[in-house]
Amino acid sequence: MIEAETFAIILIVVGALFMLSEVLSPGVFLIIPGTVLVILGFIGFMYPDFLYSPWSPVLALVVAAPVTIGTIKMYSFLAKPEPPTTTVADSLVGRNGVVTVRTVPENIRGKVRIDTDTWSATSSEPLEIGTEITVVSSQGVHVTVARR
Repeated sequence: MIEAETFAIILIVVGALFMLSEVLSPGVFLIIPGTVLVILGFIGFMYPDFLYSPWSPVLALVVAAPVTIGTIKMYSFLAKPEPPTTTVADSLVGRNGVVTVRTVPENIRGKVRIDTDTWSATSSEPLEIGTEITVVSSQGVHVTVARR
């Protein structure tokens, strides 16, 4: 069996690595086992016989419960849920973009890129790829564009 002091140091190192992983990639909740392992490691280093006693897993559960609740509350505070953002087609009128798929009159197979979004488009005249456009009207997810 491995010596208790060595095992305690291993727990501290592994726990610290979990905590570091959480800092580098937040939201994975590695902070919880990391904190439990570090606390068990420090207690085991100070009281070596404790690590191999039946009280060690009990302490792990006692530590894990408040750490879990605290972590969830902290993440809820840091990243408050927000409703998804949507673009209302009417808000596109007057916006500028570029043709990505040729547009033709009375056909919505054409495509235009406005900012980072791509929209189905039609126009009153054929517009080739790369033509700069302005949105003149919209209906649903389709826009009518004109040469800028």
